[in-house]
Amino acid sequence: MYDVPKIKDVLLMDVFSAIKERRSVRKYSSKPIEKEKLDKVLEAARLSPSAGNQQNWKFIVVQDKKKIKKLKDAAGGQQFVEEAPVVIVAVGTEPTQVMSCGQYRYTIDLSIAVSYIILEAFELGLSTCWLGNFDEKSVKEILQIPEFARVVAVTPLGYTDESQAVKTRKTIDEIVSYDKF
Repeated sequence: MYDVPKIKDVLLMDVFSAIKERRSVRKYSSKPIEKEKLDKVLEAARLSPSAGNQQNWKFIVVQDKKKIKKLKDAAGGQQFVEEAPVVIVAVGTEPTQVMSCGQYRYTIDLSIAVSYIILEAFELGLSTCWLGNFDEKSVKEILQIPEFARVVAVTPLGYTDESQAVKTRKTIDEIVSYDKF
């Protein structure tokens, strides 16, 4: 559906640049998101890998300002949620399935998909902030999500209205070991 660079190194360089440069944004402009960009962000989620390629998920795109305000309240009153023109809610639709390693499929699958959303958004000049601070029960009520489903992530999506500070990270030696813990 979308053109992908044919030279493998170019694609890898673009992905690494996005990984290195993107930041969680907590201040959004009111500028609306172009439909083509929103579609491409959602396509990135659709194309992301999932266990057994089952894609047991649903992505709810919230654009209704009244619902976004309610989502802000469900997210601990974080004002920047309400500033964004779009909020994407990632929902696991088969939350009981467990992989042989003992991990729930939906948490892994949706973590990958939301990462793809975040990276594609950055490439398109959009900003996000993966929220872990939200009341799942409230989000389910606001968006009429069935009881059996699980909300894994909520992210505002929009154009940043702030400059991005460089974040410090641990050194590679602090987080990587070889052949043993």
